[in-house]
Amino acid sequence: MIRVEQSTNLKAKPPQGELGFGKYFTDHMFMLDYEASQGWHDARIVPYQPLTLDPAAKVFHYGQTIFEGLKAYHGSDGRVRLFRPEANIARMNRSNVRMSVPELDSELFLAALERLIEVDAAWIPSEPGTSLYIRPFVIATQALLGVAPSEQYQFAIIMSPVGAYYPEGINPVRIFVESEHVRASVGGVGEAKTAGNYAATFMSQQTAKESGYTQVMWLDSAQHRYIEEVGSMNVFFCIDGKVCTPALSGSILAGVTRSSIIQLLESWGIEVLERAITIEEVYEAGRAGLLEESFGTGTAAVVSPIGELCWRGEQLLIGDGRTGALSKRLYDTLTGIQYGTVEDRFGWMRETGLQGIIRSDIME
Repeated sequence: MIRVEQSTNLKAKPPQGELGFGKYFTDHMFMLDYEASQGWHDARIVPYQPLTLDPAAKVFHYGQTIFEGLKAYHGSDGRVRLFRPEANIARMNRSNVRMSVPELDSELFLAALERLIEVDAAWIPSEPGTSLYIRPFVIATQALLGVAPSEQYQFAIIMSPVGAYYPEGINPVRIFVESEHVRASVGGVGEAKTAGNYAATFMSQQTAKESGYTQVMWLDSAQHRYIEEVGSMNVFFCIDGKVCTPALSGSILAGVTRSSIIQLLESWGIEVLERAITIEEVYEAGRAGLLEESFGTGTAAVVSPIGELCWRGEQLLIGDGRTGALSKRLYDTLTGIQYGTVEDRFGWMRETGLQGIIRSDIME
């Protein structure tokens, strides 16, 4: 059972056209506690509030923390749907196992998502391109200095109404290829959605930003040749009529959007090759005129065309810097499924039961 404590101090909602990404948060949050002696317990929805932690909490010292990201959509028919929540729940539990965190009950996780969305339904934006971003996360809370897994944890879900992740929207982004530093290595925690993987990218990301690039593309840790992923996205290349994406090697996050894009492409009769791809191969294909387009995929950006790469000072323009036809088709189809304007032939969208209570003018 999930108990609900309603907030008595509701926030003013921002204009939908000014949402940005992750700047505003809804009125409530879900919380769940873990003690080694009693497991996960005390499921509750409470007013959005700061967390109070002991300075010795293990999350601060040993990095035991995992997070996820998924979205709820206000459909064109007025219904509210979640996109593949079961896949995110399964991936979070895989991350939990890798980081020695107790697994969460999948049914309770899903029930918490749906109940929290119901409580804060008025926050779901309805303008085209907007959605309700959902951030579940776990932190180790035991106050004990010692290099061992925590015996206490806190699981929480917060939500944020959002617009486009990249300011470019569906327009191509410019990507800096990192050839010195690495994000993760095979056998490490690269395939887990844990905070340290992202902190490790910030220095390179700042360098890229200072040079006018939106994100960083990471290469493998052993040879600095094999493409892995972009900071917030998995990556695809269309080379000589074939679609290729790096195979999941253990150091790459298994993206939910990535697997959805592969299913979409294969349903259209387009073969997707999941294999090792070197940065040299991509540049050679580009010089030879065989690199037709490239795009990244992720929950936040959905599908983001890549218009330019910069590797060791050499710039490579992709598709004349324009959005490719396949990228546009994938974006339109996947977002169409998410907003209910395209038939969901894959059973990806989960109905929340909410309908008719969301108004287009709810955020004024």
